[in-house]
Amino acid sequence: MKRCLTAFLTLVLSLSIMAAAQNDNANVGNASSSSSAKSTNSNKKRGPVFRATKDQIKQAQAILKQRGFYGGEENGKLDTDTRAGLKKFQEAEGIKVTGTLNRMTLGKMNIALTEKQKAMPA
Repeated sequence: MKRCLTAFLTLVLSLSIMAAAQNDNANVGNASSSSSAKSTNSNKKRGPVFRATKDQIKQAQAILKQRGFYGGEENGKLDTDTRAGLKKFQEAEGIKVTGTLNRMTLGKMNIALTEKQKAMPA
């Protein structure tokens, strides 16, 4: 009787250990597949980024100042105050509020695009 009980307990313990090992392996497989999915998304090639030149930023700061949306210096830096002024301008003009000097905002301000900017996809 003792032998049967010992054999039964040994069998249950062995099955529990195997089930736990399989569960750990399944979790490792899920973690690696989710991390590979993340790396696949981050490996997608992003096109060129539209960036305003320092001169364009200075022109925009002057326009924002004239319209009362900006009170800082015309230094050509896209700082926090300039971004806040751009948001106010974009809202007033009814265009998407981004706080950046994108193609649409430069167009509304009648600031000329560079040849490189013109060649970028819209």
